[in-house]
Amino acid sequence: MADALNGSCLCGACTFTASLTDQGAGACHCGQCRKWSGGIYMSVGCTDVTFNDDAPLGSYKASEWGERVFCKTCGSSIMWQTQDGAHQHVSIQTFDDPGQFEIGVEVFIDRKPSNYALSNQTKTMTEAEVFAMFMPDV
Repeated sequence: MADALNGSCLCGACTFTASLTDQGAGACHCGQCRKWSGGIYMSVGCTDVTFNDDAPLGSYKASEWGERVFCKTCGSSIMWQTQDGAHQHVSIQTFDDPGQFEIGVEVFIDRKPSNYALSNQTKTMTEAEVFAMFMPDV
């Protein structure tokens, strides 16, 4: 696991530190992520995400199992996580150098619009495969 990295929202009201997991970075093409982020939601798996004490965080429970964390001041999309906090995926755009993360997996690939594509080869997962991973008992 790498050292903790610092990140922030657009206005700087929400600053945080986060430790990277070995999951690497990924891109989500689901309709919710596209509407929430304004495009492809690119994130990196993290643990121990700790925000400044006065961070104006908002949370939107977009499904039975996931929630989206954002800055209430500037509206920046900061993190998607399972509601139990077991899986946290922080937007790579919140870090000073988003180029340090290589996108290795694309999820909801069957929901990706046809007007764009990533240039590198990635592992891909369909909507059904993602749901099976996060909700195996359904």
